[in-house]
Formats: sequence, structure tokens, C-alpha cells
Amino acid sequence: MPYFTVKQTQSDRRSKVLADVFCALLLGSFSIVFFGLLGGFIAFVVLEACLLALDWVMPSDDDAAGVVR
Repeated sequence: MPYFTVKQTQSDRRSKVLADVFCALLLGSFSIVFFGLLGGFIAFVVLEACLLALDWVMPSDDDAAGVVR
């Protein structure tokens, strides 16, 4: 799934980036609070890697029919 689709306007794209930054800060702070500094950093990296991998494999409307990633 592409990060930005063809149908998104510039304001939609800015909002998406700001929402992702806010969520990353929130998840980072939660992971540090719950797992400590080192464990929180490791948990944050693992969580963000899983979220990015999930975004990569999800299909979107811009993909051609039958495309398998």
C-alpha cells in the first residue's frame, strides 16, 4: 500500500504525516513507561517495524488487479 494515494489532497497528506508522528510519539512514550528506557526503545522499534510491514502488504485501490506483493 503506498503511503500516499493518488486521490489524496495536499492537506490530507499533511494530516496523515502529522497523525503518524503523533502516534509514534505516543507509542514511544508508552513503551518507555511500560518497559523502561532500553526495553521501551526495543519495543518501539519492533512495533514500528511491524506497522510498516503491515502497511506494505495491505492492498490499495491504486494497485492493479491481481498484484501480489
